[in-house]
Amino acid sequence: MDRPRYDILDGLRGVAALMVLLYHVFNDAKSFYVWPATVSEFYHGFLGVDFFFILSGFVMGYAYDEQWNRMTLAGFIRRRLVRLHPMVVMGVLLGAVAFAVQGFTKWDGTAVTSEALMLATLLGLFLIPSPTQMDVRGYTEAFPLNGPHWSLFFEYIGSLLYGLMLHRLSTKWLRVWVGCSLVSISAYALLGEGGGIAYGWSSEPVNLLGGALRMLYAYPMGLLMARVFRERRPKAFGGHVFLFSSIGLAVLLGLPSLGGKDTETIYQLVCLLSLFPAIIWYAARGVVSGWRQRVVSFLGRLSYPLYAVHYPLVYLYITWVGRSGYTYEGCSQPWLPSLATLAASIVIATLCLLFYDEPLRKRLSRK
Repeated sequence: MDRPRYDILDGLRGVAALMVLLYHVFNDAKSFYVWPATVSEFYHGFLGVDFFFILSGFVMGYAYDEQWNRMTLAGFIRRRLVRLHPMVVMGVLLGAVAFAVQGFTKWDGTAVTSEALMLATLLGLFLIPSPTQMDVRGYTEAFPLNGPHWSLFFEYIGSLLYGLMLHRLSTKWLRVWVGCSLVSISAYALLGEGGGIAYGWSSEPVNLLGGALRMLYAYPMGLLMARVFRERRPKAFGGHVFLFSSIGLAVLLGLPSLGGKDTETIYQLVCLLSLFPAIIWYAARGVVSGWRQRVVSFLGRLSYPLYAVHYPLVYLYITWVGRSGYTYEGCSQPWLPSLATLAASIVIATLCLLFYDEPLRKRLSRK
C-alpha cells in the first residue's frame, strides 16, 4: 500500500523559510549598524532552524526507517547528497559573487585578496566551516560566504548520524537519546553566558557546540515523533490544518523580542521542546487536495532553494545600509530596499528551483 504524503508539512517548511527570510532582512542590518540596540521585527525567525531540524528528522524517519533492509549506507548518503548539495553549491557561488560585488572587503573595511576568496569558496563548496583566520568577512561566521549554511552543515551531520546509528536504535533508546539531549540543550541555554539557543552560526567553539546541541535534540526528536506517529496512526483532519498550523508557526517565529535574557531563553526552549513538535504532529494529521495541495507543494519545493540562496542578497542589503550612511536609530525601516531584497530572494530561489535544482537532481538520481 502506498504511504500517505505529508503535504502540509511541506507547506510548513515553506512558511518557516519565509519567516527566516523576513528575520534576516528586517533584523540583520540593524544588528550590524546599531548593535547592541534591541531589534524586534520577526525577532524569533532564527528558531525556524530548529523547526527545520525537527521536521527533517520526522521526514527522514518516515521516508527511510523501513527501507534499511534494502538500502545501504552509501546509497542513503548518495540520496542525501543529491537532495542537498546542488543548492549548497549554488548558494556558495552566489555568496562569492556578492562578496566580489561588495569590493573584496571585510565588514571593517579591511581588504581581502582574491586568493582568500577562492579558499573561502572552496571550503564552502565542501561545506567545511571556515576557521577564524580564514573568515573573509571578519564576523566569525562559520560560512562567511553564505551564513545560513551552518545549519546545512549540521543537517549533514544529522543525516550521517541517522545513517550510521540512529535508525538502529529501538524506540526506547531513541527516547533516552532525546531525553538526554533535551537536558543538554536546556542546560546550555539556561546556564550559557549569552542565554537562549541562538548558536551554531559562528566558528567559535562555544557557538558551534551550541549549534550541535540544537541539532542533536531536534533531529532525533523528529525521528521519534515519526515512529510514534506511524504506530498510532491518528485520525486525519481536513484542509483547515494548514491554515491554522501556518498561522501558529508564523506567530511563534514572528513575535518581537520579549526582553530579558531569562524570558527569552524560556520562550525559545518552550518553542523547541513543545510547541514546534505539537505543530508538526498536528500538521501531519492534515489532508489537502486540489489547489490547496498545489500551493503547499510549491511552498515545500521552494523552501530549500529560498533558504540556501537568500543570504547573499542580505549581505548586499547590509552593505548598502552601511555605505549609504543610514542609521536605524530613531528612523523607520527603509521599506523599499527591504521589500526589493525580499522579492529578489523569492524570484532567484524560484529560478534556481525550476531551472537548476530540480532538473539537476532528476539527472543525478537517474545516474
